[in-house]
Amino acid sequence: MRETAGPGIGSPLGTAAFPTNLPGARAEGEIYTSPLYQELKFRALTIVHDYLEKRGFTPDKANAEVVRSEISRAISVVVAGAGVALNAAERERLLDDVFFEIVGLGPLEPLLADTTVDDIIVNGPNRVYVERGGVLERVTTRFRDDAHLMNIIQRIVSPIGRRVDEASPFVDARLKDGSRVNIVIPPIALDGATVSIRKFKRIPLKIHDLIRSGAISEEMVDYLAACVRARLNILISGGTGSGKTTLLNILSGYISPTERIVTIEDAAELQLRQSHVVRLETRPPSADGTPEITARDLVRNALRMRPDRIILGEIRGGEAVEMVQAMTTGHDGSMATLHANSPQDAMGRLELLLSFGGMKADVGTVRRQITSAVQVIVQVQRLSMGARKVISIAEVVGMEGETIVQNERFRYRDNPTAPGQGTFSMVTRHSAFAERLASVGGVVRAGGGSGVRFEPRS
Repeated sequence: MRETAGPGIGSPLGTAAFPTNLPGARAEGEIYTSPLYQELKFRALTIVHDYLEKRGFTPDKANAEVVRSEISRAISVVVAGAGVALNAAERERLLDDVFFEIVGLGPLEPLLADTTVDDIIVNGPNRVYVERGGVLERVTTRFRDDAHLMNIIQRIVSPIGRRVDEASPFVDARLKDGSRVNIVIPPIALDGATVSIRKFKRIPLKIHDLIRSGAISEEMVDYLAACVRARLNILISGGTGSGKTTLLNILSGYISPTERIVTIEDAAELQLRQSHVVRLETRPPSADGTPEITARDLVRNALRMRPDRIILGEIRGGEAVEMVQAMTTGHDGSMATLHANSPQDAMGRLELLLSFGGMKADVGTVRRQITSAVQVIVQVQRLSMGARKVISIAEVVGMEGETIVQNERFRYRDNPTAPGQGTFSMVTRHSAFAERLASVGGVVRAGGGSGVRFEPRS
């Protein structure tokens, strides 16, 4: 038996394949996770796919209004055949879900559109979590099965020429909007494919947002702005998700528009507002034998591109050698991020990465190279309640024997009785780079901060 609902729409339907009513009460979100709802969605999806295929349309070329119209007709056929009554809101939700399956990333699309969501984490088809305001929570979103999830994963990696399969079971990628994605599939992921998405901020945070949220103080902002204008080399260190890239992006706003900037990232996230910016991105090896292009390759090449400053998304390997050399050979004012738990740990980790990168020298020589390259370390941390704070700003002032000496300028002290509600304080009023800061009007005042308020480029 074939029922139709308009030209081109039709599918064999049997009422015996569906229950005649929705299981349980219509609790909020319950219908959308039920097996029946998933069955309705994929029956409608099949009908629309058949219609587009018969007329030679591909989802990316078909008119969105035409697609939505055909979906609406398909839903009428499927719902009638199933003997299910949907109210207007449920029908509209079903239409949107089928549309996203055709032209988008399926169940992920509403989460990507939700501006309150910062991270999306998929642990197999039935467990999806989001982070809102630093708090991780489970949501009702689900995939039909493992095959459905793998289909969405292939939609993520294919447009950018990446691959993920049993031979290459994990990959870093990014979405069209710039969101960063990490994917791990079986056999490496034992409980099903996992997808971790760090959403791209369409409206990037500004320094005033950080001050308002209590992530940094105005005195610290004045000081860091002066450091950028004075072309001091800055290293931002912290743990995963602590806000390193966000702060790096904000500090880049203080760079003069007359300077040529080269950015190097694994997945392009920085949103620099200057006009003279060259953006470079690493590339993994491809299935057809195309070789890998590493951050080290890009830093080495960037040195030949006449940059005024180099901004490296993250130092994590041999590129540390080239970056240190860049910072000490005329590319003052360069910036990078690094995974470390404190300014002292950052120096130790950088030293370790230099040795991994093949820098053959004694400990003292390596540390002198580091102190020549890095002038300021900004430590950021994600606290237990999800709040992100700049907990320390330290200057690298030189060596005493074989020990790197730091001058901590600012520090955040948390409140044990009210986590996340601590205070910022100036630790040392004297700056080791007072003359350079004075050259851009950033003389440190007696009360802390600098003698001028710098505004980033908007």
